[in-house]
Amino acid sequence: MIANKKEFNRGLALMVAFWIVFIALLSPLYPGLDKRVNMLDYMDNMYNSISKNSSYYIPATQKNAEAYMGNVVALNIKTDANLSMARLTTLMQHAGMTAEAGDAEVKISGDLGAMLNVILADADLMYANNGQAISSKYGAHEKQVMYDWYNVLKSMEKSLTKQSKFPESKMLYQVRTRSVEPAYNYYGIEAQSIKEKAVLVILSLAGYVIYTMWYGFAILFMFEGWGLKLEH
Repeated sequence: MIANKKEFNRGLALMVAFWIVFIALLSPLYPGLDKRVNMLDYMDNMYNSISKNSSYYIPATQKNAEAYMGNVVALNIKTDANLSMARLTTLMQHAGMTAEAGDAEVKISGDLGAMLNVILADADLMYANNGQAISSKYGAHEKQVMYDWYNVLKSMEKSLTKQSKFPESKMLYQVRTRSVEPAYNYYGIEAQSIKEKAVLVILSLAGYVIYTMWYGFAILFMFEGWGLKLEH
């Protein structure tokens, strides 16, 4: 039984309005937007674009990788379902490395810095959404190439760590996580500065806070009108 109908109805009205607004946000009703895009999609894409712009660490990583030019390494890695011998050989050839197939592992040797320079150049192309240059270079889909580079670096990190070459392993980890991975994840997204969307960002954050509070007060008024109260 409802103890306070006026308060309950106030909460019910807020709840109904909340869901009406929610449905509107999920509907392609906004002028200037693609009919297949709703407001939530638009905001998600906007924040992805802003985060891409602030996640561009490739130049700094390239500078750090210069210290490894002329650093010759020899290590063994395993191929598996995620990295075939054929694709690995193609990558190593373009990176100036040699890859020799063994019984259970592949022996890789060459200039570590030169290889990292090639990988970072590929990541930079990917970050600029110029995947065609990568696919033409390797004869494979650009996302497959970057995925293979990710797996190569990960396997090489483990091998170098076993050899106690911790600085080299750390450098590979930096290239993998701060360049290759973001380039793969943000591929196809146009980067933009937060300054370009400052007003919209502020309004969206304020709207998020208000909308969250809106739902909370709707629940509060309905429960209190219903007669439910917290007591100590």
